[in-house]
Amino acid sequence: MSTPSAQAPAAPHDGDVLPAADVSRAADVLRGRRIAVLTGAGISTDSGIPAYRGVGAPATRTPMTVQTFLASDEARRRYWAGGHLGWRTFTAAQPNEGHRALFEMERTGVSGGVITQNVDGLHLRAGSSRVVELHGTMRTVLCLRCGQVFSRGAVAAQIDEHNPWLTRPENIVLNPDGDVSPETTAGFVLPVCTVCDGMLKPDVVFFGEFVPAGRFRLAESLLASCDALLVAGSSLVVNSGIRIIERARRRGLPLVVVNLEPTRADAWATATVAGRTGDVLPALQEFLS
Repeated sequence: MSTPSAQAPAAPHDGDVLPAADVSRAADVLRGRRIAVLTGAGISTDSGIPAYRGVGAPATRTPMTVQTFLASDEARRRYWAGGHLGWRTFTAAQPNEGHRALFEMERTGVSGGVITQNVDGLHLRAGSSRVVELHGTMRTVLCLRCGQVFSRGAVAAQIDEHNPWLTRPENIVLNPDGDVSPETTAGFVLPVCTVCDGMLKPDVVFFGEFVPAGRFRLAESLLASCDALLVAGSSLVVNSGIRIIERARRRGLPLVVVNLEPTRADAWATATVAGRTGDVLPALQEFLS
């Protein structure tokens, strides 16, 4: 992977004011410490990937649960058809200033790595190497019968072959899962495992599913190697994020929260910054470099 060049802090978006005093205070909390970073959907919204909650989130979006996915052929057809239509747009999203700032923090030794709730792979594409993808990744697909692992590209090719009638909308509007809403799923042929014909599922943690224990231990190990926690772009509504916060609290680690809106951890935070991660993280990186 090529190494991105260092970037100057991004200018605030039109209508936004970078809260300089809050950023300075957060930097004072973090300075001289090795930082673990926990990120959520808010860091990827500037890359065109919407979030379930917060500014600009869909008002009535109902996420797919693992129970529904496993129990219903129609639900799986809807999931795979919509996911296929949005997949290329989702994977074409590029890392933004927030992702690049975190890469710079890792490169210079300020950060010990990133624990992310996102499945878009943008931290890795920005150059970060110590990344725990807590909720999995859209890059791979699993067979639930035999355990075979496939690339998403291979599954996409199978969907194209068996569903040549399925055409992408002219103007793609992504949902938070990286899918779009298909006009119809009538006649859609589900992809299957080419080894055993078993059911396929993206290698992501659905709503109603637990983070695999081994993966959570990796996140705990990353946190244990650091002595401060920075939360960026997460409302912390999902329990996996709160579990990381609880581990940090048990050790008495300083906690800094950067998010546009209030979070479940604000009352425990040593410092909070209300702002876009694409604005605040580059400013923090400059303070700490």
